[in-house]
Amino acid sequence: MNPEPVGRRTSRLVVLVHTVTFRQARQFVPAVIPLAAAIGFGGGTTMVVALVVGVTLLSLVTAALSWWRFRYADGPTSVVVTRGLVSRSVRTVPNDRIRGVEVEAPPVHRVFGLVRVRIDAAAGSAGKDEEVLVDGVSRAEGDRLRAAVLTHRATGVPTGDGEPPPPPVEEEFGRFDNRWLLYAPLVGSYLAVPLAAVGALFRLVDELPRRFQPDLDGPDLSDGRAAALVAVAALLLLVLGSVVGAAVVNWGFRLTRRGGSLVATRGLLTRRHTELEIDRIRGWTLSEGLGMRWVRAARLSALVTGLGDAARRGQLLPLGPRAEAWALGRRLVEEPSPLRPHPPAARRRRIVRALVGGLLVTLGGIVATALAGWWWVLAVGIALTVLGVPIGLGRYAALGHAAGAGSFTVRSGWFVREQAVLQRRAVVGWQVQQSFFQRRAGLATVLACVGAGRGGYAAIDLAAGDVVDFTAAASEEWAHTFRP
Repeated sequence: MNPEPVGRRTSRLVVLVHTVTFRQARQFVPAVIPLAAAIGFGGGTTMVVALVVGVTLLSLVTAALSWWRFRYADGPTSVVVTRGLVSRSVRTVPNDRIRGVEVEAPPVHRVFGLVRVRIDAAAGSAGKDEEVLVDGVSRAEGDRLRAAVLTHRATGVPTGDGEPPPPPVEEEFGRFDNRWLLYAPLVGSYLAVPLAAVGALFRLVDELPRRFQPDLDGPDLSDGRAAALVAVAALLLLVLGSVVGAAVVNWGFRLTRRGGSLVATRGLLTRRHTELEIDRIRGWTLSEGLGMRWVRAARLSALVTGLGDAARRGQLLPLGPRAEAWALGRRLVEEPSPLRPHPPAARRRRIVRALVGGLLVTLGGIVATALAGWWWVLAVGIALTVLGVPIGLGRYAALGHAAGAGSFTVRSGWFVREQAVLQRRAVVGWQVQQSFFQRRAGLATVLACVGAGRGGYAAIDLAAGDVVDFTAAASEEWAHTFRP
């Protein structure tokens, strides 16, 4: 039997953190609630107090046992984590499989001066199982562990002259300007924050006992002025909520280069410190929503090989001016320009696809008007059909591709337009797709398969005759073997 590796323990204060947040006890809650309902304490204050005390004690015991059975060790070749109460598990992650490290300090952790370190190890289909989480170490230990696993050696190892190595030079790449928070109402993900908060609040109130629910009468919406005031107030709350949500996530965002890594720090309540190795960055994506394009704003994300949760961890500029995002992206991978437009057949195809929905609704509206007098269905169908033309033209205008000496780029999307710029060495394969209608129009969709980001980026409705030249120009020499 192999002995367990000797490692470090996390801080004892993490027991209090996990007790307060019920981290380990959450998995027992689904079993406790039916048990309490079956026993039946008779309701009232006694039952509530007994449940609170029981769950708190359960949380304390499970947190203490989990802390006692958890150890971690970082060495010159790997990181080892040992955990488990009844069933022990030892996980070893080689340093060359580590893709990134994130140090975060949630509000409760910050009260006790603790952080948690997430070590991302070659993301795959296993999802969160690809992460190594060391929860509850001091800030200094978190920084040491982050530096150790990314540099493949412990910090402070003496050099030949007996002195520790000098700290890497830090270069600022970008800093978040608080005025950019005004872009937040134009981003769908930030608009969803206040809507989710209101929904959670209504659900919480609905779950309260009847005697604790507030007895409030809603406004009389039959009055036009009252309805207008309610609509304006809801819009203002939505805008304010999106700005507050963006501030909570991105407050104090700063991107710096430290040695061979990019370091991003941000967060108002939960401070996050994400570090990415520059050698693993294969490109970047620039995303512009419909509203963001009106004010020339954009979001920039890095494409890193094997990085889990890339949509969040890979953000290089969460929100800002488009020119700022472009300048930052070019510092990592220079994009080939200008974009080549797609053939007129692609424009016709985009317009036809945008008109199909409106025409179907119009046809249904004609039938509904004749049979039931529902003229409004016909009006909606005509409106959708008329809007289909500019939408189709907008979708066509978003298409484009280009290949250069060391990189290539593809762009698509209308509601959210995204342009991806990738190094040629990132491509591991190509997939060419042609539907029946694409073959008749002489078009094809070419998907570049890469080991970064979402795994593939497509040039949609490319001229079929340009497929071979584009794939050969946008990848390494191996692609030339497929030329006829």
